[in-house]
Amino acid sequence: MGKLIGVFACLVIVALDIIGGILGIRAEAAQNEEKHLRLWIFECKEPSHDAFVLGLAAATLLGIAHVLANLLGGCSACTQEELEKASPAKQLSMACLIFTWIILAVGLSMLVIGIISNHKSRASCGFTHHHFLSIGGILCMVHALFAVAYYVTSTSAIDR
Repeated sequence: MGKLIGVFACLVIVALDIIGGILGIRAEAAQNEEKHLRLWIFECKEPSHDAFVLGLAAATLLGIAHVLANLLGGCSACTQEELEKASPAKQLSMACLIFTWIILAVGLSMLVIGIISNHKSRASCGFTHHHFLSIGGILCMVHALFAVAYYVTSTSAIDR
């Protein structure tokens, strides 16, 4: 029964991250459909409500997947001393945990920058800002890999 719950948890985490990634990429496509005027490295563009909503949904799903992975994975080695004495499986678990936090920080930052640039009150001119939403979407998918790796390694380290 425990393995079945683990497989279901991994599938939910992957589904949330993949859907978030697809929404981030679709938000980028919706942003590119809006009118914009470009002169060398300067660009004036209208905000896209669809890109705003899709980007917000992608960021929300990324956050939910991250919280779920961290709650289910637990903390197998929480101090520096425990980590130094830990088995390779626990050390791998902590490495995956650190990578998920880094990917969350970068991916969420990219999505938030894309969301802010598509807020209704932000019709702006300035330097070009391309691909923030799609990069955030791709990082959602990368987050799925490390979150599942963290869950699997942390639960296998507990079983030992």
